[in-house]
Amino acid sequence: MIIEEMQYDDFGKYIKEQRKKSGKTLNGFAFEKDIEPVVLSRVENQKQDIKLNVLIKIAKGFGKTAGEFLTEYEKSDFSGIK
Repeated sequence: MIIEEMQYDDFGKYIKEQRKKSGKTLNGFAFEKDIEPVVLSRVENQKQDIKLNVLIKIAKGFGKTAGEFLTEYEKSDFSGIK
């Protein structure tokens, strides 16, 4: 059995695009979701891996569960997964 490795290299870019599409600034979104702006910035710019608690907060910011948000990412052009 071969398990395909999931690619999340551009997940931060996806988060940034979704945030911008929602019309939120980095600081505004971070403040609303109780995320340190520096953490959100580092995640969006792929300088820091995302922790589960931050992923959950970000997903909730878009009205989704973490699983739903990851599924949407996997179906996006960012993921390279099809």
